[in-house]
Amino acid sequence: MTNPQRDRLESWRVQSPETPGWHAVITPQVHECRHAHIFRLNLPAGHRHTVDEKELELNLVLIHGTARVSGGVEGEFSRFDSIYIPGGTRLEIEAIEECVFYIGGAVEEGCGEVYVQHFDPHLPLGDIHQIHGVGTGQREVIFTLPPQVPASRLICGLTWSNQGGWTSWPPHQHSADLEEVYCYFDMPFPKIGFHVSYLESGKIDEGVVHPVHSGTCVGVPEGYHPTVASPGTVNAYMWVLAAVRPESRSYDLAIEDPQFVNLRGQ
Repeated sequence: MTNPQRDRLESWRVQSPETPGWHAVITPQVHECRHAHIFRLNLPAGHRHTVDEKELELNLVLIHGTARVSGGVEGEFSRFDSIYIPGGTRLEIEAIEECVFYIGGAVEEGCGEVYVQHFDPHLPLGDIHQIHGVGTGQREVIFTLPPQVPASRLICGLTWSNQGGWTSWPPHQHSADLEEVYCYFDMPFPKIGFHVSYLESGKIDEGVVHPVHSGTCVGVPEGYHPTVASPGTVNAYMWVLAAVRPESRSYDLAIEDPQFVNLRGQ
């Protein structure tokens, strides 16, 4: 017997392509997310790609390799460096080494300014580098497009769990204001994690558990979404928040599931 709700939740998981080129992974034309767009760019060494998106703002994060960028941004980029461009900004990307970019997008509203961030794992805790959660739910966060940087709808960042730990715990949702997509990396199979999707407070047994590893993307158009890593695995992912409207572009709108707020870990 089919279960329409379970089928719907299962459709939120997409495995992104590893073949060369620019790939639309999650788009409103095909998937349930209506505001968040996810792309992946795979460039072999020596190959070039032109980014010239008119309708969407984009946050490009270099997940693997090194690249030379020219046009609206100039310079060399390496692992976890990121570029935010408003719609209408043209970039020329050349792979110095084989490259993988994860890219979040949302509708351009004329609010953004070009922003470049070079990854610094030793950055002091503050607006960009943060530690969230406690105990087995503790995780490290580095924003690639923080909320204080002018943009139309996007807020983006990278998260790493503790080994075998939880992230996004307690479970939370922000359905009225923000869509989210999790894009996993540095988790080559058999290293895996589990991304849980459920719609109503406390009804986690009516949800779906998505196995995730490198290249997996899970959309969150609504509902609650904790994640956990398997033993020996660090859950690592780029997260993309896309505001339902420019006025709801904020990082502090998460609503925790009241059934779990007292179970934060030690």
